[in-house]
Amino acid sequence: MADSTMLAVAVGEVVPGETVADLVDKLVEERVASRLAAQDPTLWGPDAESEAAIRLAWTTLYKTSRPLIGEIEALREELRSEGVDRVVLAGMGGSSLAPEVITAAEGVPLTVLDTTDPGQVADALAGDLDRTVLVVSSKSGGTVETDSHRRIFAAAFTEAGMDAASRIVVVTDPGSPLAELAESEGYRRVFLADPNVGGRYSALTAFGLVPAGLAGADVARLLDQAASASDMVSADVDDNPALKLAASLAAAHDAGAEKVVLTTTDAGSASTLTGFGDWAEQLIAESTGKQGTGLLPVVVGGPNAPGFDDAGPDALPVAIGPMLGAARVSTRGPLGGQFLLWEYATAIAGRLLGINPFDQPDVEAAKKAARSLLDDPSALGGSQAPSTVVGHVEVYASAGTSGDDGLAAVLREFLGSAPEGGYLAVQAYLDRLDDASAALLRTELAGRAGLQTTFGWGPRFLHSTGQYHKGGHQNGIFLQITGAVENDLDVPDRPYTLGTLQLAQALGDGQVLLEHGRPVLRLHLTDRAAGLAELVRAIQEL
Repeated sequence: MADSTMLAVAVGEVVPGETVADLVDKLVEERVASRLAAQDPTLWGPDAESEAAIRLAWTTLYKTSRPLIGEIEALREELRSEGVDRVVLAGMGGSSLAPEVITAAEGVPLTVLDTTDPGQVADALAGDLDRTVLVVSSKSGGTVETDSHRRIFAAAFTEAGMDAASRIVVVTDPGSPLAELAESEGYRRVFLADPNVGGRYSALTAFGLVPAGLAGADVARLLDQAASASDMVSADVDDNPALKLAASLAAAHDAGAEKVVLTTTDAGSASTLTGFGDWAEQLIAESTGKQGTGLLPVVVGGPNAPGFDDAGPDALPVAIGPMLGAARVSTRGPLGGQFLLWEYATAIAGRLLGINPFDQPDVEAAKKAARSLLDDPSALGGSQAPSTVVGHVEVYASAGTSGDDGLAAVLREFLGSAPEGGYLAVQAYLDRLDDASAALLRTELAGRAGLQTTFGWGPRFLHSTGQYHKGGHQNGIFLQITGAVENDLDVPDRPYTLGTLQLAQALGDGQVLLEHGRPVLRLHLTDRAAGLAELVRAIQEL
């Protein structure tokens, strides 16, 4: 990460006229930036005030998180003296995305478990347990994925003859059930995060800093970068980069560009922010996607990717790095500064869109549906027959399809259900490592479907874009991809396996989307490798 890079936002032609400048002037006149820095909960109206009052401590984390630096370093040295230098993070959403970006930017290894795929969890278990510490990161501890990982690793440590408690570090909110559990179990260390920070704004709390710091990232420098940016983003002036970014997002939305296409454009430089788009995706989608409005982040692989270089009137291409290709907005600066920039800009954009950027009213629906399916295992088994089977792909369509003309015909019919200006969400409930080629489906489909296309690993995306899918603009169509499980994993002291949980999450989310009137097509790969190859060939026929 290059500390010398100044935080900056460049704005091209977002919409015709002076709309962005007008919005910036309005924000300056209303002193929005300084009021946000002062944690004024009235900025988003009376309905949001009570929630905002307990969600604004992130504005000063560059100061209040300082005591963590020495504590993290002391624990890291203590662990290393015992030969423990492999960090596995069990966390979802805001508890995993920031540490993943921080460690990638620093080039230090961190194994992130934000999956229920048995194969991916088994791969993490197959690492050198003698050298492993598990960081269990959850505000409450009730997150089913994270609790499952904790149970599985604790059992594995014990089976290997180790004291499991000495290998588990917890990051949670004060007084949470997880904090109580950690105390009763005697876990190695408990780091308590600021409870007045929501998960997606928690990059500079213990949730972001502890796993990254234990893995070897320089978290002190990260806080220094945020501190350097704080005066810029909190100033009531026209060149405040956060105001410019927020105004650009809101102006584009008002002009019909409710999708924000994100890519990093500094590849090859010392300050590459690998994975930053995935972190920003959760921040933007969960903060703005509600009440039938919001900004849909579309993360792509580069400035030449489909959806970015050919973005239509429904999308705003934004570069994280130099203003390259079709980008109409760019943000530059070190990682700590970018975290603060996007948090300020997203919260301010929420004000301009007229929504509360700190709640997530639609996230619980998919969790509830998944829990119901886990309570009724028959709903997950053979009671649901596929519409058709094509090769190694079982087709489960919300509208019946024969599949007589092949998988391409099934896809063509499904894509035809998208409304004008809509989007396609590809949701892969697979192994993010062994089935990594599934991510190529976004590029293949985006280049042929004529739709902005997102890609998410399930259930990871349920903690980010999942809120937008149900609460944002209702113009999406959803392609779910599930796969056969060869070697399942039991979850200790729970009546389900990881494979069962994974399928319940896919079906539960699909059920909620159908209840919202959205088209859902689920393709189940009876052989993952062969099925993915057949799917790619079918897409290429479109």
